Amino acid sequence: MQEDDDFSLFAQEVQGIRPLKKTEVYLGKKQGGVDFVERQKAALIGKVEDRNYLSKDFVERVDPDDMLEYKKDGVQDGVFKRLRQGKYGIESRLDLHRRTVEQSRREVFQFVEDCMQHDIRVGIIVHGKGDRTPDPQDQATIKSFINKWLRDLDDVMAFHSAQRHHGGLGAVYVLFRKSEKARLENWERHQKR
Repeated sequence: MQEDDDFSLFAQEVQGIRPLKKTEVYLGKKQGGVDFVERQKAALIGKVEDRNYLSKDFVERVDPDDMLEYKKDGVQDGVFKRLRQGKYGIESRLDLHRRTVEQSRREVFQFVEDCMQHDIRVGIIVHGKGDRTPDPQDQATIKSFINKWLRDLDDVMAFHSAQRHHGGLGAVYVLFRKSEKARLENWERHQKR
């Protein structure tokens, strides 16, 4: 009995409704074909961004005239001394002048990845001293973040402020971890002795 009541109530509600004259309904704007190359590029950029774990939230401030230095456990003192003195050949360079913190964050992360991919051992990052900013609270912002980010990256074994002829306190030499390929070549070279 309930079903008959429901059916008659439904019939009463739809009374007077007329069918649509068109058989097709289009809900969006008509556009050209999809550019899959651009979609693929955007997806790759998104993946790089997703892997970038460098923080831009809090950083311990350094002074524009502070020397930056860091060495992970296992880096020999002689190797660090040669890095500090600028005696290693610089194989790659990144210049961060006139970059925002977010741009610098992305570029530093990509720079380290590229150096590792191409078996580069020593690079230089030119960050500037940051002493030309009128507000003392904003001085050495990028330099402060570089000091933090390089410590956070597993592939960075050591870094030190550069010699004057390479940018002085406005740049850092960076020593990268040996790739597996370079490690194997080094082992083979020493086995032949």
